[in-house]
Amino acid sequence: MYRRLSNFLEKNNILYGYQFGFRKNHSTSQAIMEVLDSIYQYCDNHEITVRIYIDLQKASDTVNHSIFLQKLAIYGVRGTVLKWFESYLSNRKQYTVLPDYESELDSITYGVPQGSVLSPLLFLIYVNDIQNAISEAKIKLFADDTNLFFHNSDPA
Repeated sequence: MYRRLSNFLEKNNILYGYQFGFRKNHSTSQAIMEVLDSIYQYCDNHEITVRIYIDLQKASDTVNHSIFLQKLAIYGVRGTVLKWFESYLSNRKQYTVLPDYESELDSITYGVPQGSVLSPLLFLIYVNDIQNAISEAKIKLFADDTNLFFHNSDPA
């Protein structure tokens, strides 16, 4: 499923171009070069640049299943494959065991399954449209690390 989904996303150019995490041919070196290139370009244009770096903790645990499934449908994942993903995320349960304690079984309604080869790709789909959230910013992503760049020639 990972290979099929990844090929579909790449073939249809769905993933944000400045998302460098967990993607073939998108390395950390390329991410750094892209960020530095942006900074140098703004400096060359005598623009003031403000950069905001955001790192989401436990970001994969925040994925809302219904929003994620809606995004898959918007990107063109439909029918049996969409139902497969719904089943994959549904009816998951967890509990904690310690030497002298065992918790109750609880349903998991958020997040992507940890340890799965699919998890990073599912997270990328979930945050894929973040560049639409702030139209004034240039956004560069490496998985859950977000770099916002604001630039202007007028310091006021």
